Amino acid sequence: MAQQEDVFKKIISHCKEYGFVFPSSEIYDGLGAVYDYGQNGVELKNNIKKYWWDSMTLMNENVVGIDSAVFMHPTIWKASGHVDAFNDPLIDNKDSKKRYRADVLIEEQIAKFEDKINKEIEKAAKRFGDAFDEKQFRETNPRVLENQGKIDELHARFAKALNDNDLVDLRQIILDYEIVCPVSGTRNWTEVRQFNLMFATEMGSTADGAMKVYLRPETAQGIFVNFLNVQKSGRMKIPFGIAQIGKAFRNEIVARQFIFRMREFEQMEMQFFVRPGEELEWFAKWKEIRLKWHKSLGLGDEKYRYHDHEKLAHYANAATDIEFEMPFGFKEVEGIHSRTDFDLSSHEQYSGKKIQYFDPELNQSYVPYVIETSIGVDRMFLSIMAGSYSEETLEGGDSRVVLKLPPALAPVKLAVLPLVKKDGLPEKAREIMDNLKFNFNCRYDEKDTVGKRYRRQDAIGTPYCVTVDYDSLNDHCVTIRYRDTMEQERVPVAGLENIISDKVSMKNLLKQIAKS
Repeated sequence: MAQQEDVFKKIISHCKEYGFVFPSSEIYDGLGAVYDYGQNGVELKNNIKKYWWDSMTLMNENVVGIDSAVFMHPTIWKASGHVDAFNDPLIDNKDSKKRYRADVLIEEQIAKFEDKINKEIEKAAKRFGDAFDEKQFRETNPRVLENQGKIDELHARFAKALNDNDLVDLRQIILDYEIVCPVSGTRNWTEVRQFNLMFATEMGSTADGAMKVYLRPETAQGIFVNFLNVQKSGRMKIPFGIAQIGKAFRNEIVARQFIFRMREFEQMEMQFFVRPGEELEWFAKWKEIRLKWHKSLGLGDEKYRYHDHEKLAHYANAATDIEFEMPFGFKEVEGIHSRTDFDLSSHEQYSGKKIQYFDPELNQSYVPYVIETSIGVDRMFLSIMAGSYSEETLEGGDSRVVLKLPPALAPVKLAVLPLVKKDGLPEKAREIMDNLKFNFNCRYDEKDTVGKRYRRQDAIGTPYCVTVDYDSLNDHCVTIRYRDTMEQERVPVAGLENIISDKVSMKNLLKQIAKS
């Protein structure tokens, strides 16, 4: 685990050094859990958003997009349950004065038991080699069974305490399992209490006449309150979906792990409206579609898994997370929820307006049920950085840090490098740049040796570099160098556009999902 934590630290410093992510307001010593995206980060982030948006709106004729406002009528948050139920259970350690989420401390304890099981399995796999039967070992080894028993027992108690909102037992679990504060190492805990995560502000010209409003903690409600607007203006027939990308704000007390949990973040959400009774069928379908979307990036199928929720939100009748193996363990990058008719019914009740769909096939009106798919853009960004970051030792003892980003998402697709800064080579390189810059993001670099320039491009994940040399002036060919293999080949300048466009095309990524 310590080694993985080192990798995580390296990724964080790499993000800063190469213009991906900066601490916000850094010259004023920063602002907790708020980050800015740099020149390479914003390109990668935009590409992630485009990949998601196109996969939703181009590949599904019945999914359209909107962009709703951050400020919304405050009663919306009453109707959605956020005013009363959007809380985290928090606990403080009296010695370190640090604050933690009680549920996260308990989940980390479960992960420790899982680590013990995995170590036993690793040891046995080394000992028995090809003859090792993991399933049998899990079912028969006394130490594995003992730890599995502890997991099951803790899991059951934890799930009950969460579902019953039993803050006293959440604290008791922490005491019974002797969970210590990671900073002080002590078990001197306060009571567990609830904390509402919404940021509040005021809207209005005078203090007396101001209305209390909230910065939205999720983008979904903007979709629900626009359900009828979209359905009627687009003459949409159920089933159909509404997609949205936008900022959301949560006053996270335990904000940590870099951009994994922030106070200002971005979401990509799609609400899919279906007939009542068909929601679980659509839930299963969207689970499958969304996992394909992630796996198509080629970061490794084994890095993803489903995690079914123990505690369902007040509005859900099924919920699953797609988790990605981060350097700090498997963590949620996307949630798929069957939200029933909770949201639309609640807004109907609070607004006094009828929010229903007339189904011509059934010849009846009803409040649709909803399947939600929700991704944190920043978490997705972190998973891609973590899945792409690689340190390689090369022949001759040299080494390189390379981001093996999916080419369609890479901030820069092509770097154009003149061999030297004279004799017409920069002019030839500029000519190539000027022809290709309309197709994809290109970068020109003439400083330092070609080897050093290659390393710089490896570090930001540029999939292709072309070197313009003296022969290029006569044969109109360049040397193209491939990031992942470092192989080089001579190609005609006239063929560059086709070679690179094909490899970096978002279209090919989308076709891959459609095929699989």
